[in-house]
Amino acid sequence: MVDEMPMTMLVLGTILLLGQTKPQTFCNPINIDYGYCPIPNFVEQGKHRATADPVIVLFKGTYYLFSTNQWGYWWSEDMSDWNFVPRKFLKPWHKVYDELCAPAVWVMDDALYVIGSTHSKTFPIWKSTNPKVDDWKEAVPEFQGAAWDPAFFLDDDGKLYLYYGSSNLYPIYGWEVDRKTLQPIGERQELIGLRDDLNGWERFGEANDNTFLRPFMEGAWVTKHDGKYYLQYGAPGTEFSGYGDGVYTSDKPLGPWTYQPHNPFSYKPGGFARGAGHGATFQDTFDNYWHVSTISISVKNNFERRNGIWPAGFDRDGVMYCDTAYGDYPTFLPAKKNANHMGGMFTKWMLLNYAKPVQASSTLGAFSANFAVDEDIKTYWSAKSGSPGEWFQTDLGEVSTVRAIQINYADQDAEVLGKVDGLYHQYRLLASTDGATWKVIVDKSQNRKDVPHDYVELAQPIMARYLKLENLHVPTGKFALSGLRVFGAGNGPKPESVQKFVVLRGDRTDKRNAWLKWQAVPSATGYVVCCGVAPDKMYSSYMVMNATELYYRAMTRDRAYYFQIEAFNENGISARTEPVKVE
Repeated sequence: MVDEMPMTMLVLGTILLLGQTKPQTFCNPINIDYGYCPIPNFVEQGKHRATADPVIVLFKGTYYLFSTNQWGYWWSEDMSDWNFVPRKFLKPWHKVYDELCAPAVWVMDDALYVIGSTHSKTFPIWKSTNPKVDDWKEAVPEFQGAAWDPAFFLDDDGKLYLYYGSSNLYPIYGWEVDRKTLQPIGERQELIGLRDDLNGWERFGEANDNTFLRPFMEGAWVTKHDGKYYLQYGAPGTEFSGYGDGVYTSDKPLGPWTYQPHNPFSYKPGGFARGAGHGATFQDTFDNYWHVSTISISVKNNFERRNGIWPAGFDRDGVMYCDTAYGDYPTFLPAKKNANHMGGMFTKWMLLNYAKPVQASSTLGAFSANFAVDEDIKTYWSAKSGSPGEWFQTDLGEVSTVRAIQINYADQDAEVLGKVDGLYHQYRLLASTDGATWKVIVDKSQNRKDVPHDYVELAQPIMARYLKLENLHVPTGKFALSGLRVFGAGNGPKPESVQKFVVLRGDRTDKRNAWLKWQAVPSATGYVVCCGVAPDKMYSSYMVMNATELYYRAMTRDRAYYFQIEAFNENGISARTEPVKVE
């Protein structure tokens, strides 16, 4: 239910300022100062933040993050605090509004190299030995291997390769590049194409059931692990929750390639932040693998998107995987070599306020306050203004242990195009056990940073039932939230295991699909369905809220699959069911 109440409160207790301790966790979408879409005809339904196609590389112990149309890039020492470096890589005779689109970034000869997507042979390749600042020079003034969605891979033997492609007609291509001249050698080679007649997840559409348009293949990336090459690609379209990354393997850098049985390896169709496609795999300073990829919003425009970072790795059989099961919940930052990267980075801090009662200072039209707690980044609440004093309150239902809060701002009536200096958010976050006596737990009244997905890990956990976010300043537009998400632990039992879990696979006419059904667990907030090609390789997952069935359309035809399900609530996660095999 939604109420409005007067803005009177008593502030008591000690103020807990963010930044007093180094955070140990992060939460997707990652909290960086995303630029606003710079293209006028892409913002006709409302100006909005947008980026995608991210690449993270580790260079001299520092992480560098590049993504589409940001007029610059970020660096970080810890994968938590990202610092923006303004930089326009395109020259004046290139596109008027765009900057780098789907950039390629790689390390070679003790330098960082970058180029954007282009169909023109007038683009330079840039390099820097000091990229923490805007210190770049042309490595080559005109790259003759014009490519869209490019990726460069430097092999152990010193040979350099280009992989690229973005189309629903053409394949992913590969090309050797002379590392001295940085120009292609010989002829390009066709490497892989989509087989959506076999692989269900490659079909176009939100539910992989759209037959009027061929799916898109894009975002090539290559990782080498234990002597094997892993060619990654995005499909079937960036607008969809099932946007994921698949992978082929080979013993040679240009193939031939074999489709990995576990696919897509990066996949997140459910939960708050959906989509995990067109990304890049990298290693942290402890040699753990991670995968950075694109999260879809696609409300004001198909290309309204964000970036997410997920734990990734290779199992003992060389199978590449990405852990997205609770991928938009608090996740541990790199701190050591983690032998159990699959599942081992999730903090087990649970969401405390899904679909719980809320109150707000005001509501703009149909942008209901309930949308801020419905676990859907596509919907949002908006106040009637962006003025100081607008507020939003969430009720956890009982006094609970609060460890972290994620504040996801939405773009309502924004007035910004492109990357603009001087944008910032200011707010206070208050907590109460009884709704009458309040204390400030986070004070950002002096903040000067742009924090569109601010994530606050409390220095010490607190006990609270109510949390209230008081607006002081928004960068532009109105005070609006796609999600005020509170994490920690409740005081009750975790849910019982799911009963009567049934998986009905399609017959010979279409074995890419299955219908999953189960009995509701009364105390459950939601469920996570796990899927794999073997009982010990249950690497894919699908979070389901407010339902006891799922149409799963991501299977490869004529391959056996295994399914399990677990229930979760504010207090924890149930035991999984026994694997169910379908052939």
